[in-house]
Amino acid sequence: MKLNTIRENDGATRNSKRVGRGVGSGRGKTSGSGHKGQKARSGVSINGFEGGQMPIHRRLPKRGFNNIFRKNYVEVNLGRLQVAIDAGKLDASKPVDAAALLGAGVITKTRDGIRVLGNGVLKTKIEIHAVGASKAAAAGVEAAGGSLVLTAPVETQAESDA
Repeated sequence: MKLNTIRENDGATRNSKRVGRGVGSGRGKTSGSGHKGQKARSGVSINGFEGGQMPIHRRLPKRGFNNIFRKNYVEVNLGRLQVAIDAGKLDASKPVDAAALLGAGVITKTRDGIRVLGNGVLKTKIEIHAVGASKAAAAGVEAAGGSLVLTAPVETQAESDA
């Protein structure tokens, strides 16, 4: 194989349209833009315009709102914790908190804290420090002989300024 013999697969690329190159090309004169008017010019910006009728995005009612004080927790399932312990990434003898989960690669961001959920089975006795836990998760941790310590949510910068 030589570098000068390498070609694209057939149909992989298309030639660009050569517009405005004479009447015989089929795209001469107006270059496929029709005659005059806003749509024949460059920089057309009429998406969503409905000819003076009230646009649909203004006819429909607003609904809901974004709560700026909402806590954004990271969810961790019991099964995911067990996988990390089995892989040797989490030390079961030490408390499992946000820093340990971050170091083990179980989570990527701590956000406002960790919330433990009950999907999967935990077989190892561990102590978990989390902001919250579902009833199923709490039952699963205690069934394995471990304990669940609930901590306060992480204070964000915006809350401390208020």
